[in-house]
Amino acid sequence: MDLPPLADLIGATHVVTIPMRVPFRGVTVREAALVRGPAGWGEFSPFPEYGVAEAARWLSAAVESAWEAWPAPLRHHVPVNATVPAVPAADVPGVLARFPGCTTAKVKVAEAGQGLADDVARVAAVRDVLGATGRVRVDANGAWGVEEAADALGRLAASGLEYAEQPCATVEELRALRLLLARRGVEVPVAADESIRKAEDPLRVRDLEAADVVVVKVAPLGGVRRALDVVAECGLPAVVSSAIDTSVGTAAGVALAAALPSLEHACGLGTVALLGGDVAAPSLLPEQGRLAAGRVDADAALLEQWAAPPDRDRWWRERLTACHAALVHGARA
Repeated sequence: MDLPPLADLIGATHVVTIPMRVPFRGVTVREAALVRGPAGWGEFSPFPEYGVAEAARWLSAAVESAWEAWPAPLRHHVPVNATVPAVPAADVPGVLARFPGCTTAKVKVAEAGQGLADDVARVAAVRDVLGATGRVRVDANGAWGVEEAADALGRLAASGLEYAEQPCATVEELRALRLLLARRGVEVPVAADESIRKAEDPLRVRDLEAADVVVVKVAPLGGVRRALDVVAECGLPAVVSSAIDTSVGTAAGVALAAALPSLEHACGLGTVALLGGDVAAPSLLPEQGRLAAGRVDADAALLEQWAAPPDRDRWWRERLTACHAALVHGARA
């Protein structure tokens, strides 16, 4: 992929700041830089704490979306899961109501300041809403140690779990956890998320047999094509997820899911419902538990409505500039 000149990128950038409906992993406002290129729109929205090297992959993904055609889809719709933040159990029905038709739910657990009892209650409430045939998965974002994860999953397994996403932080811990769960007879598959998208070598998950499922996100892996390669090289079932993207970034995730040779699980791409606004009209939201594959256009009026204040706009343009320089340097190295 040829990197466009910085001036072209900066000139095509619109920075937005959108409130979250409920806090999600500590995020209360989602900021993103949307860029328009000859192929359509791309989204550059690495979280503020990410360094330049990591954030540069997100810029590669945005450029791919805006300057290149996506791979041909093998399916025109992809199933998606509902996403339940670390809310009180009583709030679960209201959250799930924002995801009509979804029969799978991902539930955040191991939230700072909460305990296992909160997780057990939240997961049980999700199971009550979805019924016996629904699928429930949990996501700890690497917050547990091996023993703590095994104990927690032993209790949460009573609600019937599809899998546990990134229960521990490191690949080595995920491997140890899989072995410990097997010894205890706890039948909860392990999925790797951060160990794929934040790793220098995402294939270590495969090499150490540390997961049963891989969770892939387009932006952190550098684009749809790179993510397809990672899934193929891992050789494990894949779940495509988002990073609290706007409809523009979510459409790239749908493009990846639509192009996968096999799609065994619902994807975590329904997260536009967690935003208090969006850049597209209509938003890319699930219908009957599915999202349609295809391009999404940012709406000029919405870009203006959610335009970031001058200081944040400047911050994102400086960040984009630094990431562009990193990609140029990488190409020359």
